[in-house]
Amino acid sequence: MSRIGKKPIQISDNVTVDIKDGLVKIKGPKGELTQDFADKLKITVKDKEIIVERKDDSQQQRALHGTVRSLIANMVIGVTEGFKRSLELIGVGFRVAKKGKDLEFFIGFSHPVIFNIPEGVECELEKNTIHLQSTDKQLIGETAANIRKLKKPEPYKGKGIRYVGEIVRKKAGKAGKAGGSA
Repeated sequence: MSRIGKKPIQISDNVTVDIKDGLVKIKGPKGELTQDFADKLKITVKDKEIIVERKDDSQQQRALHGTVRSLIANMVIGVTEGFKRSLELIGVGFRVAKKGKDLEFFIGFSHPVIFNIPEGVECELEKNTIHLQSTDKQLIGETAANIRKLKKPEPYKGKGIRYVGEIVRKKAGKAGKAGGSA
């Protein structure tokens, strides 16, 4: 039995949950999230708790049990607290500016790079730090990964876009000439 899957998900008073034919709608103070789980598992609401149960003991049911429970728990957290992700630009001359809903990056290329922020993600800039906020954990993670992909941190000087707190292992550069001629 999945240890994560059998834990019930607590629902606070300001959250409403509606489940019909595998379609889970969760509404809270920060917004509303909807996910279709079809008829994969049995999802029920009892006494301010969401309970995810397997229909049988097949391999697919066992594999999905903990995953579906985690996805629903993240939906509840998203509509109550929300999710935050921060990235920073490291490098001389690297900067970012907001142009309407888009971000304009100057990251060492001959041209500025325009990045479209998807619907449902809010963005704030603070010097060379980008703060992303959203109710959807998957959407904010994917957006942050796509921004980081524009210019990954390189291993020699560490220049590029990285998550705040990410540690980039640096390689040793050339050692130079050690001895005489060959």
